[in-house]
Amino acid sequence: MYLKAVKATGTDDADTVMAWLRKNPQSDMFGKNMKLREDGRLVHDMYLFQVKKPSESKGAWDYYNMRQVIPADSAFQPLSLSRCPLVKKP
Repeated sequence: MYLKAVKATGTDDADTVMAWLRKNPQSDMFGKNMKLREDGRLVHDMYLFQVKKPSESKGAWDYYNMRQVIPADSAFQPLSLSRCPLVKKP
């Protein structure tokens, strides 16, 4: 993500890169629509998987059933409860 931000902004200035990362949700092999909050936490959906029985597996690498998607808003502590000094509170 960092290198994508440097390429998009044309600089490696930390403030510029961080501003771009916070403004632009990211997706990669680890998560989709990931957002970097002002407290530095990368929030994303979480997944609950169940291991399959050997009889349920249909081939190589077929080991899990996805049972539930936990939305990012439910999976992570709300920004309003953050104790990070970088978070501006009213």
